Amino acid sequence: MASEKEAALAAVPNDNPTIFDKIIKKEIPSTVVYEDEKVLAFRDINPQAPTHIVIIPKIKDGLTGLSKAEERHVEILGYLLFVAKVVAKQEGLDDGYRIVINDGPNGCQSVYHIHVHLLGGRQMNWPPG
Repeated sequence: MASEKEAALAAVPNDNPTIFDKIIKKEIPSTVVYEDEKVLAFRDINPQAPTHIVIIPKIKDGLTGLSKAEERHVEILGYLLFVAKVVAKQEGLDDGYRIVINDGPNGCQSVYHIHVHLLGGRQMNWPPG
């Protein structure tokens, strides 16, 4: 398996369906921890912490990465962060957690469908990257 850095450098930003679109359509199995009409949250298949959850909007709407955000995306961006808080509480991350949004090749983004990583269950370090 390629490293995250290699995967990010090989990824091509576009509006084509991604692995996340297949997860939303239930074409690929995932361990869902939260779902509503706007978002889906599931456990990362390559966890970087004891709790590592990916939170995605169900409708991409051109939002392949944070750098592509437009004013029309303000509501869903805020909602992704709100759901991260809800899921963190559900997961018992009362002592804290980290939220990560990778953007572009240098940000190590390997899937061009905006997503939030919720990491917790251990002491995080600084600087992160």
